[in-house]
Amino acid sequence: MDRLRKGAHVFLRRPVAADEDEFLALMRRSLEFLAPWIYPPSDGEAFRDYLRGRDGERDDGFFLCLNDTGEIAGVINLNAIVRRWFQSAYLGYYMGAPFAGRGFMTEGIGLVMSFAFGDLGLHRLEANIQPGNAASIALVRRCGFRKEGYSPRYLNVNGEGWKDHERWARLADDEA
Repeated sequence: MDRLRKGAHVFLRRPVAADEDEFLALMRRSLEFLAPWIYPPSDGEAFRDYLRGRDGERDDGFFLCLNDTGEIAGVINLNAIVRRWFQSAYLGYYMGAPFAGRGFMTEGIGLVMSFAFGDLGLHRLEANIQPGNAASIALVRRCGFRKEGYSPRYLNVNGEGWKDHERWARLADDEA
C-alpha cells in the first residue's frame, strides 16, 4: 500500500482492484447520506470502470484512509487535468457516512492540494458544488477555496437533470 501523503489522522493512496469489496460495502452504507449530491460506484462493474478511468494523466484518484486502521473513509479525485498553459484540475470528493463530520475530508483535501500543487505542479483546483450542499461549501471554504461564480444547469447529476452549481477555486499561490 503506497501512501502518497500522510496527515495526522488520514493518508492518501491510490485505489486498487483488491479494494472492491471494502469500497462497495462502504458505498452501500453511504448511499442515502451521499444522495442527492453524488452517486458513487455501487457495483463491481462500476468500481472497475472507476479504476480504469484513473490514468493519472487526465484523471487521478485517491482513497482517503484512516491512519490507525487503514480503512477506506472517502474518495478524492482530480478530474480533467489540463497541462501546458492551464495547469488545472477539477476536484471531486465524497466521504463514507460512518466517517463524516470528523474533519477527515478537510485534512484529506489539504493532502491532495499539497500533492496537486507540489508534485503535479498544478496552478488551479476548481470544485463545482450544488448550492444546496451546505456541508461541501463549508468544506471548501475551510480549505481556502473562494467562490468564483455560478453555473446554471452545469452538470447532469445521475441522469436526473441538469443541476446548477457554484464554482469554487483555489490557486497554488493563494494564502492558506
